[in-house]
Amino acid sequence: MQTDKKQLRYDKAYLKMATEWAKLSRCNRKQVGALIVKDKMIISDGYNGTPSGFDNCCEDAEGLTKWEVLHAEANAILKVAASSQSCKGATLYITLSPCRECSKLIYQAGIKRMVYSKGYRDASGLEFLEKAGVELVNLKMED
Repeated sequence: MQTDKKQLRYDKAYLKMATEWAKLSRCNRKQVGALIVKDKMIISDGYNGTPSGFDNCCEDAEGLTKWEVLHAEANAILKVAASSQSCKGATLYITLSPCRECSKLIYQAGIKRMVYSKGYRDASGLEFLEKAGVELVNLKMED
């Protein structure tokens, strides 16, 4: 019981940090932040935006998200891939649950647990992760 309360405190703190990280996104429609934590250490972070070296404008003239925009969790996983770290057994903290494409990346990266605050409009990413055995925690955050 004590460890559950302690874990909840950490989950809230990391999710709050992901919420702050989301504010770095230049996307107008939706700002999403992600942290990857392993062995009580933040090993990566990410937010939604364009690839390095591209103009960081996420929407086109009609206000639609450009196809090249990377999602926050993909950015965080790609940072780990470029380092000497591994996501195997890690927890992903993310402000918005993943789309179906990113859910495959999360699973393939070896992430075992995901804590998120809001659900994406398409729940198929969550359904895939649940089916794959990833522990899912929906933690509503007060604004």
